[in-house]
Amino acid sequence: MKQSVAQFRSQFEQIFGKKPLLYRAPGRVNLIGEHTDYNEGFVMPAAIDLYCYAAIAPRPDRQLVLRSLEFDQTDTVSLDSPPASSRNLWSDYVVGSALTLEQAGHHLRGAEILFASEVPLGSGLSSSAAIEVVTGYALLDVAGIPVDPVKLALACRRAENEFVGARVGIMDQFISANGEADHSLMLDCRSLGFELLPIPEDIRLVVCNTGVRHEIAGGEYNQRREQCEQGVKLLQKVLPSIHSLRDVTASELNRHRSLLPDVVFRRCHHVVTENDRVQAASFALKSGDLPAFGRFMAESHDSLRFDYEVSCTELDVMVEIATMQPGVIGARMTGGGFGGCTINLVSADAATAFKSSVAPEYQHRTGIDPEIYILSAANGVHPVSLQGLGGGTSED
Repeated sequence: MKQSVAQFRSQFEQIFGKKPLLYRAPGRVNLIGEHTDYNEGFVMPAAIDLYCYAAIAPRPDRQLVLRSLEFDQTDTVSLDSPPASSRNLWSDYVVGSALTLEQAGHHLRGAEILFASEVPLGSGLSSSAAIEVVTGYALLDVAGIPVDPVKLALACRRAENEFVGARVGIMDQFISANGEADHSLMLDCRSLGFELLPIPEDIRLVVCNTGVRHEIAGGEYNQRREQCEQGVKLLQKVLPSIHSLRDVTASELNRHRSLLPDVVFRRCHHVVTENDRVQAASFALKSGDLPAFGRFMAESHDSLRFDYEVSCTELDVMVEIATMQPGVIGARMTGGGFGGCTINLVSADAATAFKSSVAPEYQHRTGIDPEIYILSAANGVHPVSLQGLGGGTSED
């Protein structure tokens, strides 16, 4: 969002002729633990200070009038006769969230809502989860319904699974709803139990956008999930007690490798070893062993590149360049893959120089001018006050 929050509110007033309430939900970056969430495994995301904003005013009827500054499109939907499924519009994420909340027994009010986002689309920073979560929070709040952040995350995940059609796990919505400033969140995607892990004050989260966009609802993402499910079914022949890849150890997987087609084995191998890496990385972060954390990030990237095959040339180049920079603790791709962003843990005193060095080298090697954000871990979804807020807090 290029303008200030006050300007955003003014735009709403110009379009709808009313004074709105304001809310925002963060995007997220995942430090480690990729493609494990829909396998009931472990992840370590952090909410980031790039946000999706919603300005909302209730209506006396049950109509949702939705407008986005990014798409300059208005969509009107009745909560009493909503569409049955995705219409391949930006507003599907909004409508899906509203409908899943209604299905959960919440009687929502009609509303006019204007959206604006700082989270780059198709970047792997969960712009979809941010708009889902800010929609759900805003609609519940204006209806006078108390917000349970965990239940909100579950409803928004269901919206993306069942209405939009992307078979994502719970991580993105969960961290957008439950993030805490200056912390990452170690999440057990089966139990939804989580532990907040402080990020050292002298560390920055530097996100490098490769400029290669991905579409998370695309077939490759759903195919990876199907391959994991195929692996579970085959392994259940000899490990009948397992429910998901979360239940499989690396030694068990290697012992029964012959049961699995090679591509299925490699997909399962990534998930099983990634779960181990997340738990080891959590211990390293809590004990202050940042070099070990960086090694786990590197191993994660290699596993995503070779076993899960969701990296791409541009992501690999960005990680290679970043790894050579002074002050870098670790670098890896983050998000669903096939483009998007890398996450880099960088010493605070080296972050600006990192940005100045990486951008021209990446442009030289790929012909793409990257966007690089020096970020901090942020709070989850919340109402916005105009006092002291501009259009965001990232350094870019």
